[in-house]
Amino acid sequence: MKVLVCWLCASALTCHAYKIEDELEMTTVCHRPEGLEQLEAQTNFTKRELQVLYRGFKNECPSGVVNEETFKQIYAQFFPHGDASMYAHYLFNAFDTAQNGSVKFEDFVMALSILLRGTVHEKLRWTFNLYDINKDGYINKEEMMDIVKAIYDMMGKYTYPVLKEDAPRQHVEVFFQKMDKNKDGVVTLDEFIESCQEDDNIMRSLQLFENVM
Repeated sequence: MKVLVCWLCASALTCHAYKIEDELEMTTVCHRPEGLEQLEAQTNFTKRELQVLYRGFKNECPSGVVNEETFKQIYAQFFPHGDASMYAHYLFNAFDTAQNGSVKFEDFVMALSILLRGTVHEKLRWTFNLYDINKDGYINKEEMMDIVKAIYDMMGKYTYPVLKEDAPRQHVEVFFQKMDKNKDGVVTLDEFIESCQEDDNIMRSLQLFENVM
């Protein structure tokens, strides 16, 4: 379960990438997406917060969209002692809901709204979708292994304790022992949500998002 907590902390760092130091003084943004009012209605952000987020997004992505390579470069800045490329690949796919190879501001802010201001169920559903790499509605051991390895690579030398070669597989086995309630070899969304809600560490990690903005 420490792996899931690690993901939550990593995602919080992604949110900080778009925090603007002078956000309290900013009142307008020169360029903003059409339908700002619609985004305000669809998300849990205020219009002012959306302006701040858009300014940060445009600073990193002047074209208004981000492709996977740029996303990886941005994400790598927060994990200089590891290789975040594979984890960023999975995270990008979770943001890229249209699966067209690019993430617009609207895609980004909708996901961020869930991670920062969504209900526990919404946050856990989003996380489940990240882990469900092939989008078949289940998490299997191969998918979980890919995610775990990506997290270990991303954390690099700061992974603690020092990992043995078989540590990823051991973590996956622990994950499935806890979450695969009916022992059929896959974890469903219901099993995932139920197990996470039973884990105090995960629930505390979810609450960390509430104070990011």
